[in-house]
Amino acid sequence: MLRATALALLVANGLCLAWGQGLLSADGHGPARQSEPEVLARQIRPEAMQLLPANPVPPVRRPTPAAVSMAVPVPEVVSVAATNAQCLQVGVFTEQQAHALRPRLRSSLPEGSWSFESSGDSVHWIIYMGKYISKEAMNRKRRKLQQLGLAFEPPISPLLNPGLSLGSFGSRAEAQAALEQMNARGIRSARVVLERPELPSLWLKVPAADTAMRSRLDTLKPLLAGKAVQACQ
Repeated sequence: MLRATALALLVANGLCLAWGQGLLSADGHGPARQSEPEVLARQIRPEAMQLLPANPVPPVRRPTPAAVSMAVPVPEVVSVAATNAQCLQVGVFTEQQAHALRPRLRSSLPEGSWSFESSGDSVHWIIYMGKYISKEAMNRKRRKLQQLGLAFEPPISPLLNPGLSLGSFGSRAEAQAALEQMNARGIRSARVVLERPELPSLWLKVPAADTAMRSRLDTLKPLLAGKAVQACQ
């Protein structure tokens, strides 16, 4: 019995192998064979197939020139020399000292980069009458001036009292011109005098001194009468 079963299995396996290899196709048995044209007919648009990467990269959109100008602001250009510049001053000088210094400044510093400015302590010239030997003599002169309609006052300087000041002026030339007009009205004893002596009253100022300008000022120190260069006040 076992021998017959084994023989039947062997025969069955042989038939299956022959069927799969197409050995029984001549008798109309065996699997249906598909030719290559039939396989190609079942493919859907094989020429449109593309291989894609595992992580597709999105296309890069290039910004327009207008977008670039809005996104990237143009930095403001600041001059290094301008940021280092500061106002410097040297002083104070008398008008005589400033007059002697001006030619050297013109040859050493750029035009318009410096100036002399008054400190406010200006020289006073007055039209003066006096000194009078007595109070009565001065009173007689006062009455005459009143009759002529001329203003007067005591001088500020105690060295000129007792006396009368008929006007204060910033320069000798201005005072002299006023005195000539008074002479035409009958004033004969008045004269022009310096009420306050000349004092140092001028500052040398450099409003925008950069590094190069400071170097030029250093070369001028021997001419600055020992006066220090300092920041403007």
